[in-house]
Amino acid sequence: MAENHTYRVIVRATFEGLTDAARQRLLAEVAEHEGIAGMRFGPEGSLAYDRALKAFSLRYVITSDPDDGDEMAGALAEEKAEAYLRERGYGHGELRSTVTDMDTMKINRKSRRSRAGS
Repeated sequence: MAENHTYRVIVRATFEGLTDAARQRLLAEVAEHEGIAGMRFGPEGSLAYDRALKAFSLRYVITSDPDDGDEMAGALAEEKAEAYLRERGYGHGELRSTVTDMDTMKINRKSRRSRAGS
């Protein structure tokens, strides 16, 4: 049995057909969702957008069987995003996701060389 992998998934789309109430709610909370504040990854998702209310992203951490691959992690995140947006009444365009498997990602670290005796 393979161990689960951790995926970071960014789900992107544009806002569409927002009601006045939804627009007001988003604008009232914009400071909590723009810039670095909206760029956290977590199982519950993190919504990021700016005052223009055009595009947005939701960032998720998905744990899944690596045999299911990136596509499954993306589909799971898109399902979560769809539910999140529907619950809040935020109309949107087509969702698309970008998936990174954190367990297979190569990290390049600068080597530290001792300069003693140079």
